[in-house]
Amino acid sequence: MTALSLINVAKSFGDVEVLKDINIEVEEGEFVVFVGPSGCGKSTLLRVIAGLEDASAGEIRIGDDLVNTTPPSKRGIAMVFQSYALYPHLNVRNNMSLALKQARQAKDVIDSRVAKASKMLNLEAYLDRYPSELSGGQRQRVAIGRAIVREPKLFLFDEPLSNLDAALRMNTRLEIAGLHSALATSMIYVTHDQTEAMTLADKIVVLRDGRVEQIGSPMELYNNPVNRFVAGFLGSPAMNFLSGDHFGKDPALTVGVRPESLALVERGGLLLNVAHVERLGGDTNVVGRVGGSQVTARLFGQHMIRAGGQVALAYRDADLFYFDTGGARIHP
Repeated sequence: MTALSLINVAKSFGDVEVLKDINIEVEEGEFVVFVGPSGCGKSTLLRVIAGLEDASAGEIRIGDDLVNTTPPSKRGIAMVFQSYALYPHLNVRNNMSLALKQARQAKDVIDSRVAKASKMLNLEAYLDRYPSELSGGQRQRVAIGRAIVREPKLFLFDEPLSNLDAALRMNTRLEIAGLHSALATSMIYVTHDQTEAMTLADKIVVLRDGRVEQIGSPMELYNNPVNRFVAGFLGSPAMNFLSGDHFGKDPALTVGVRPESLALVERGGLLLNVAHVERLGGDTNVVGRVGGSQVTARLFGQHMIRAGGQVALAYRDADLFYFDTGGARIHP
């Protein structure tokens, strides 16, 4: 069953087109991530789905219902913001239960839902605390719990981890993944972090300049990007791009090769002038230049390579990606 359908959705602010002809389907229970650089329209798209912004054109359907004119509170959605948006004068229990009280739910229903959500999120010991007494990660869990108790048809997450430090981001990401498995409810998650997109999503929607560039599973997009933008956006370190003449091809072609597809050899291949070495313990990233292009090689293990020297890098032809002058993927 389809949980959400966006059909030819557009959004303009005056003469500025922010979203252009968006067509997306989210299946029941699917975890979909909208990803793209700042200004690509991903948060605006989420707000249009939520009803916080009106679509300028197109249809928004949640389940079988056309909801273009339906107010946010009637759409059966729950949204989690990056800013937590907790009421400072209410404790955790009351922050989580407020929407249910406003909907005049019975007290036993409210107590049961709050107890269930707090157990899922390990918040049982914090129900009587106030937001000022919580860490950033705990506040975000409260915001997620407030969404869970509403038992929505659709969860919307707007960059929920951006205010957390690296360790908390990883922990909270795992908690969100676990929640998705436990709740089996459709989730839409907005981020500019491609690592979050790759590790959380069943399906990724890559956006640029208000348009959908590609939709697919994380590995479909990673292994078969339709253009240079998608190829360069997904993957860390990012894909390397060089002129075709380095590979015996037409110089007008751009050739892409992922850092992990490069390997050290004694001679031949690409000659890299080393500018910087990142020693990460299990991996070593070697950064330098091949001709006029910056290139990163991701090498397994520890390597005693020093800046200022040169190394030769081998590759397999099967690991190369080719792009025309407009950035489209081709298969020469």
